[in-house]
Formats: sequence, structure tokens, C-alpha cells
Amino acid sequence: MLTLADFDYFLPPELIAQAALPDRAASRLLVVSPGRLDDHVFRELPAFLRENDLLVFNDSRVLHARLFGQKDTGGQVEVMIERPLGDHEALAMVRASKSPRPGTRLRLMEAFEVEVVGRAGANAEFFQLRFPPDATVVDYIERYGRLPLPPYIEHAADADDETRYQTVYARELGSVAAPTAGLHFDEALFAALAARGVRRAFVTLHVGAGTFQPVREQDLSRHQMHRELYSIPQDTVDAIAATRAAGGRVICVGTTSLRALESAAQGGALAAGSAETGIFITPGYRFQVADGLITNFHLPKSTLLMLVSALAGRDTIRRAYAHAVEQRYRFFSYGDAMFLQKT
Repeated sequence: MLTLADFDYFLPPELIAQAALPDRAASRLLVVSPGRLDDHVFRELPAFLRENDLLVFNDSRVLHARLFGQKDTGGQVEVMIERPLGDHEALAMVRASKSPRPGTRLRLMEAFEVEVVGRAGANAEFFQLRFPPDATVVDYIERYGRLPLPPYIEHAADADDETRYQTVYARELGSVAAPTAGLHFDEALFAALAARGVRRAFVTLHVGAGTFQPVREQDLSRHQMHRELYSIPQDTVDAIAATRAAGGRVICVGTTSLRALESAAQGGALAAGSAETGIFITPGYRFQVADGLITNFHLPKSTLLMLVSALAGRDTIRRAYAHAVEQRYRFFSYGDAMFLQKT
């Protein structure tokens, strides 16, 4: 039985990256191979890929999902949008000294009011909010909201973050956190990959606010994952089939891309379409699509650390993380990356 303690490690706080490097591809890259750990720079990634390999990216774009305001009683609130529900309602996490009741009105960003409709979610962890009818939820969020940097980044989002906390290929608005493995790619790197015969495909998975919630169950079989929306286009299904036929590998860029593909293959063959996933990948999982993964370093005791342990092996990941700490790699969203291959 796997327990939460099986996925803990010591991380010196100063290794948590607080800002992005000026050059996206200048991050370090730890290449993890059977019995080997090799230190490189991210722009060297093409050297470890082969002609006919396929990189699958998540093209979700981060919403300006953090809003501040007051209840009609005057109490302070912080709202983190989880996802829009149509044009005029949204699910959100609401932080306040006292949970707002249905019918409560919240004035946000000193600009507009929303009404609390009620609680929602499997454990009633979200609030359903009704926005004014004269514009869409996304219009209000993008006009007035702030970029929601992760809680371990200690500064408020600034102009640099507006650019660097989005991938260069982000296009589908809907996430509250960036698919951070993709932050290392720029146009020069894409050109180098294309010259090597490496192809690209895209999926969309909108990262929800639940991604930052800690695992509270010691017995992992009792943990319930947050649910997120994803979409797999037919072009990507076709690209993966062509990659298999040509003897290439399917390399997911980020755990979100991997979770979308593995969710879409749960019925057997990979299928195009849109759905909601709560897939929880732990050691022992049999991968259907992914042959490898490019990913940043993940938090101790996190579901993402469990996912990479499932792909590369628990012992391998323990060695890789110990090496990264010893070599002073930069961790988490603005940090360095690993290239992992399925065991």
C-alpha cells in the first residue's frame, strides 16, 4: 500500500525559483536514463530526441483568475476562479474570515459585483458565483483580474510574469495555473526541433485551482483527485497514430498533456473529444500513450510527484530529486526541468 510518506523529500526553501530566467531555454535539463543522470541546458533538448518523435503540448492559456474584494458586510475576500460555467456564472474558491452564504454579494476589484449562488463540487469546496449580465465571465476576469501565481511564489504578479507565466503557444483561455514544462520552449528551440524531424501536436487541459490543494490522505487509495476539463483534437490522435507507425515516441510536455492523453485512452484506443478527468496516476499504473515526459520538479507529497514516479520508477525519481537538490537545480513552476522516459 502506497502512503503519502513514500513521496516526501527534503527541499531547501532557497531552491524554489521565485522568478523566470530571462531566456526561456536557458533553464537546466536533467536527462534521466536507465542508471544515468546527466546535467544539460534545456536548449540542448533536440539532442535527446529522434526523427519522428512527437512532442505533445498543452495549449491552455492562464486566466487572470485572482480577484480581491469585500462582502456586502464589509469583510475582505479573495476569489480564485476555478472555471467559467457558461457566460455568466463561475466556480470559484473564496477565502474569507467567514464563508459567504447564498445570496451574499461580493464587490470585486472595486469594479463590479457578483452574487454567491451556493456551494458546489464533490466536497462543496467551491462557490458558484453569478456575474453581471452585461459581459461574460471571461471578459470580467481578463479585464479586472490578476494573474494567479502559485502560492510558493512570494511576489505579486508583475509585467514580467504577464509574459513569462504563459507559454509562447498558449491560446485556449481556461487555466488558473500555467502548464509549466512548456515555459522552457521558444521559437528558436522549435526551429531546432523541426530541423531534427521532431513533430508537434496539441491538447488542451485547463488546470484548475485544485492543483494546489495538498494530499491529506495518508492512504493514497482514499485520495480523490480534483477534476479538470480537457480536449483532444482529431489531428493529435492522427499524429500519434502516425508517430507509432513511423517508430517514433510520444513525449508529453508536462503532466497536464500526459493526463489528458491517458484520460482519453482509458476506454482502450485513444479517442478525440472533450471530457472531464479526475485521473490519479500512481506507481503501478500502465501507460497507454506516453513514452516519455518533459516536466519541471514537483512539490513533496504531491500527486504530480506520484505521477512521475509511476512513469520513471520510484527509486529513479528519488535519485533524480536527490541529485537535483545536491546540484542546486531550481524547483517548481519557474524552475528547471527533467526529461524522463517510461520504464
